[in-house]
Amino acid sequence: MTKLLSFVGASLGGALGWWLGERWGMMTAFFLGVLGTAAGVYLARRWFADCIP
Repeated sequence: MTKLLSFVGASLGGALGWWLGERWGMMTAFFLGVLGTAAGVYLARRWFADCIP
């Protein structure tokens, strides 16, 4: 279940980062997409760890 939630978090975070960065160009979109992916995985795993004892 952790891997599934990590994948969902990565997908949502990467999409959000890409969407925010595309206004300033391809490389900015890529960079923010990578940061969004990392943040999405971190937040999803942390949320899952807090919810399940």
